[in-house]
Amino acid sequence: MIKKHFISLFMILWLGAGAVDAQQRPNIIVFLVDDMGWQDCAVPFWTTGTAFNKRYRTPNMERLAKDGMKFTNAYATPVCSPSRVSLMTGMNAAHHSVTNWTLRKDEPVDAADSILLPPAWNVNGLSPVTGTINTVYATPLPAILKSGGYYTIHCGKAHFGAMGTPAADPLNIQFDINIAGHAAGGLGSYLGEDNYGNKKGEHTEPWGVPGLVGYHGSDVFLTEALTREALKAVAVPVDKQQPFFLYMAHYAVHIPYAADKRFVQRYLDDGLPQKEAEYAALVEGMDKSLGDIMDYLEKENIAENTVIIFMSDNGGFSMPPRSGEAFTHNLPLKSGKGSVYEGGVRVPMLVKWPGTVKPGSIANQYVIIEDFFSTILEMAGIKKYRKVQVVDGKSFIPILKNPDYADTARTLIWHFPNKWIPEDGPGINFKSAVRQGKWKLIYNMKTGTQELYDLQSDIGESTDLSEKYPKKAEVLSGMLSHQLREWKAQQPTYKISGKVVPLPDER
Repeated sequence: MIKKHFISLFMILWLGAGAVDAQQRPNIIVFLVDDMGWQDCAVPFWTTGTAFNKRYRTPNMERLAKDGMKFTNAYATPVCSPSRVSLMTGMNAAHHSVTNWTLRKDEPVDAADSILLPPAWNVNGLSPVTGTINTVYATPLPAILKSGGYYTIHCGKAHFGAMGTPAADPLNIQFDINIAGHAAGGLGSYLGEDNYGNKKGEHTEPWGVPGLVGYHGSDVFLTEALTREALKAVAVPVDKQQPFFLYMAHYAVHIPYAADKRFVQRYLDDGLPQKEAEYAALVEGMDKSLGDIMDYLEKENIAENTVIIFMSDNGGFSMPPRSGEAFTHNLPLKSGKGSVYEGGVRVPMLVKWPGTVKPGSIANQYVIIEDFFSTILEMAGIKKYRKVQVVDGKSFIPILKNPDYADTARTLIWHFPNKWIPEDGPGINFKSAVRQGKWKLIYNMKTGTQELYDLQSDIGESTDLSEKYPKKAEVLSGMLSHQLREWKAQQPTYKISGKVVPLPDER
């Protein structure tokens, strides 16, 4: 039955897609990094560089920035599955209701809280077919690209749907090839010596990385193995002169960290603690992967017809482990992964599009991860297509063509009615936010309080201006509430009374 649905969906998309000549289309690569912080690289994504920018060796990110456009106000969601579903559907997380990370079918992952209960969010993630409970039914990006003549390749972390649901397998959302992607958002090990978290001879759920059996028992680090396999897969459409979409979604730089022997010693020699050196080596290994892909494109003489979009799925994992060593450092940004403050949602982003993007350009206009859907389809020249979802994202091609493009009237929304971790770290758990222009409002569902920040002068969100500018706070509060109502966004409930937490303008 599911296969029949997939065939029907494919035919509908094919009939509705307005395809241009395949030879005129650019190849498109989305290079998505997991949990990479805003300054975890040598490229400064601010008006100035920071001390942490000097820590990392990322020459290929610098190369990509030199060849393309740097976005200084790029955003994702606080945690991974919401970002990935937004990218694949064009929907905001408050709209698709996959508001926390997914894993097992019908099993929420929310931590217990003494005051609030999370809503019945879509714990099973994305579904390309109807009838899968606790999912958002949507037409996935690779299905539309495939219907328009693209060869679609998934490599690395998927995390689109829970175990036992269709989207757990990237092939079911119309990727032609799936390399190492499954339901889990983490991994057992980066080391080939550890079979990437699998028992010998078998795939070990949930954290064992599937496939890649040929590398088991070797000294090949996971990031390197994925890169090699991705390039093998890309060679197929290159030989056929068929445009391709490569979704290169690394497990790096997610925990659990392991020492990449190729790079870790230099960071230890720099005086970094062991875990921070391992993290920096993960970043450098990711950067090598980017460079290897860029080198391949040049060798095959297709670099000038290939778009590369670099992005992280959320802010850096800055909460210190119990050993006291921090994984990464987001300051001056506030908080980190799991938060709607800047440290949790502001991410590095680079785009290279030869002939369209001015090399070395910088864009300050804010964008968000659901914008990828419309942007990529426009890049591919697919103007007419059918989809079952309402798309919230907005193409950022006008920005790519003009780095000075500005739209201060646009609003961005974040909604996290969940408890990601047991600890109530700074800004983590049960919060919503809205940004318009330089202004950002944070709504705390637990306390009912609101905070107002001027990001232009206070990127670290250190000075709450809600009392100084009450009218501005009221306007943004109304905007946030209106949009959440329109999307029928889910709210948590109070444990004692069972009542739904009110929206900001209902307080």
